[in-house]
Amino acid sequence: MGEILVGTASWTDPTLIASGRFYPPQAKTAQARLQYYASQFPLVEIDSTYYALPHRRTAELWAERTPADFVFDAKAFRLFTGHPAQVSALPVDLRGALAPTGKSNLYLRDLPEEVRAELWQRFRLGLEPLRQSGKLGVVLLQFAPWFVFGRESFAHIAHCAQMLDGFRLAVEFRNESWFVENTREQTLAFERDHGLVHVVVDEPQGFASSIPQVWEVTCPDLAILRFKTDQLGRGMDFRGLHHFGILVDDIEQASKAVTASGGRHYMDQAEPERIGGFEVKMYGPEGILFDIAEHPWTGTEALPVLTQQAAE
Repeated sequence: MGEILVGTASWTDPTLIASGRFYPPQAKTAQARLQYYASQFPLVEIDSTYYALPHRRTAELWAERTPADFVFDAKAFRLFTGHPAQVSALPVDLRGALAPTGKSNLYLRDLPEEVRAELWQRFRLGLEPLRQSGKLGVVLLQFAPWFVFGRESFAHIAHCAQMLDGFRLAVEFRNESWFVENTREQTLAFERDHGLVHVVVDEPQGFASSIPQVWEVTCPDLAILRFKTDQLGRGMDFRGLHHFGILVDDIEQASKAVTASGGRHYMDQAEPERIGGFEVKMYGPEGILFDIAEHPWTGTEALPVLTQQAAE
């Protein structure tokens, strides 16, 4: 049985802090909040690295303020995954190298090659303290909804892997073209061939933006499951728990199975132990409190550890 780590998609989300439901009153500083969070969860996803390049000193402080076995997963900078960014998101010293474009938003393709190379290098250097301390889990490549299946997209993913050589990478697709009947196996095979961790997304289905739930493992020692909810609290249903059990069973030589919560914008509506609309007995400082191997669920009986919360 592999190790199961449970965490959230941010520890600094403004709604989480403002709710007053998670952090104790005395946790008023960045240091105190991270230390308290790390006493409750063994894993967190760094969201800030999507919006701006990480700073090495900040990463050093993250490593210093968390237990030796704590894990950080970091989102890739948005330009790397097909998202736009304003010029202000770039380091000041690199902005002068940009020619006027008249565009309010820039994409990676709009930047000179030397600027693109420098962005990759600075992203790597910013996360290096976490990697050196053994606390960096994966860099999450969360591709834009318009990043569609095709030869150019495969080439870009391979380029990302080259630029982040030495880092563990996970891939999350947000366009269903990657998982329709005639592309799904090719997508999974590409991830396996390149050592990329496939991210299973359990999110509301039946919408134009919904991504199929593909419960597959592409790396023998790591699986990532992200629970997502919408503003109405719709998200993972109990069938997902059954698939989660199968997913863990598929990792016969697993060192860990990592679960991370989405829906961070709605954390102010949840109790600290509720993730993605469900109550989760987490793996915390007292040891593992929920082991799906010990509590298998067939889809019919009541769950002994997880109970659905009605959406408000």
